[in-house]
Amino acid sequence: MEANSVNENNMSVDEIIDQRRKQDHKRRVLLGYTMALFCAVFWGLWYIPGDMVWTLEPFVSMQNEITALSGSETTSFMVFAVFITGINALLVVLVLGVWNLWMGKFSEMKRTFMENKAANKWYFLASICGGTAVLGSFMAMGFIGGAFAAVVALLYPVIGSLVSRSWLGQKISRRAMIGIMVVIAGGVTAYASGFVAELSGGNFQIWGFVGGIMAAVGWGCEGCFAGKALDVSEPDVGIHMRFIYETLIWWVIAIPLLALMGYPMYDYLKYILDPTLLVILIMLGFTFGFCYVTWYKSFPLIGVGRGQAVGSLYALMAVIFIFLFTGVNPGWLLVLGAVIAVIGGAIMTSEGTEEIASLRETGEVE
Repeated sequence: MEANSVNENNMSVDEIIDQRRKQDHKRRVLLGYTMALFCAVFWGLWYIPGDMVWTLEPFVSMQNEITALSGSETTSFMVFAVFITGINALLVVLVLGVWNLWMGKFSEMKRTFMENKAANKWYFLASICGGTAVLGSFMAMGFIGGAFAAVVALLYPVIGSLVSRSWLGQKISRRAMIGIMVVIAGGVTAYASGFVAELSGGNFQIWGFVGGIMAAVGWGCEGCFAGKALDVSEPDVGIHMRFIYETLIWWVIAIPLLALMGYPMYDYLKYILDPTLLVILIMLGFTFGFCYVTWYKSFPLIGVGRGQAVGSLYALMAVIFIFLFTGVNPGWLLVLGAVIAVIGGAIMTSEGTEEIASLRETGEVE
């Protein structure tokens, strides 16, 4: 502190203000990257319960009953994907309700709901895109497998970066774009063996590919709608609103319609209180909820493209957590993928903080 005081004594008022502004911006950028990294950790953890629900009772019995009713395993996978996506959204709403209650932000959420029409519009659109992405990810897991779902979804930062630059006007430097591509390459490398194994096993289900594309496009576009909403609202409140809208879409429209078509959409809900299943579902809601909390917090600090790129490290985190929890050896490709992804992250973070002092486009890409 004394050294700073001595230095500031030799500086003009404008120089002191500029120095403190730069220090504050460095802290904001560091916080943004930290939030995006936490997003990757929570997102990677989410893949554990997200993949497990396909093989747990009573959900296996539910899928078998739907297959018997429809005469099609494809229909069973599709209907169950809608069901588990709805469960996922509802759990996140409950988790974020506890979070915002603890943070004392319910009054702010009420004000945003009642008065901020612009934020409501953008969060509703974000909920459509995000809900489509989650549904697509579950479809990809069900039809082809978790590794395929993770690899295809890794394309979402590219879509998010392009849309955020063209629509939101957020600048992406050449260095940042190179870093984004290298991070994605690292994630793809880490999952390469599982990806090839799933495809070589004959799992060429077209709906799995459609689901993967839905995930990539949905999450890429959601980040841009969320970025627009976060210009005029608070992140913790916004993410809760986004999931409330998504929950209403599933439980007021999609799931009742499937129930009217004769599928057992409500018959298996009573089994959710089974202790083992309940723990897994709580983990599902907790990990995905806080993945989104940290994801949304990163956007105003470092921009949609950078936040999505660092968040895409979830693929590596998922492999690491699967190894830690199950003991499955991921092989040498994990190490290679990790090294590539770290290099990509280093390329992005080596970008001077002054280069992203303003997230808005002021001219040509640097």
